[in-house]
Amino acid sequence: MKTLSLHLLDLLANSVSAQANEIEIRVKDSLKENIYLFEIKDNGCGIKQEDIEKVADAFFTSRTQRRVGLGLALIKMKTEQCAGGMNITSTCGKGTKLTYWFTHDNIDRPPLGDIEESIVMACTMNENIDLKYVHITDKGEYVFDTKEIKNVLEGFPISNIKIQKALKEFIKNKLLEISVNE
Repeated sequence: MKTLSLHLLDLLANSVSAQANEIEIRVKDSLKENIYLFEIKDNGCGIKQEDIEKVADAFFTSRTQRRVGLGLALIKMKTEQCAGGMNITSTCGKGTKLTYWFTHDNIDRPPLGDIEESIVMACTMNENIDLKYVHITDKGEYVFDTKEIKNVLEGFPISNIKIQKALKEFIKNKLLEISVNE
């Protein structure tokens, strides 16, 4: 995957597969601290403690459809190439927290990419999921929360193409206001 936003979307699919109905994404994008940090927390089924160390192995997966799971393995490899790292904590029946980070100025760090597209796609993967996205930069913070969006939409589906387009534009403009870095 060529961008951090595509990695994020792939990893969010894990939360959906884990039957999460609440997902929180936090991104810390700081030039001052030289860090690009991503945190995904969900209330899904969690990961068994004995499997925590194995989940970043490309040949370990809990899925039955295929025998490889590349998402975590790829992000772990990318973070290590960029003087970063990855940490996973989980409790069965309560959820999982994945944190991964990069040195912001590392030449090998993938660009952020189309984060607004990834966030809106994540919202439409399953409209029963409440998704909160927080993006923090040196200039401010932006919070996108589907609970608030759903209240405003009064039952109109987020999956509507016009709603998706408007949400992408709204997120893009809010991120420009806080000077999101590529």
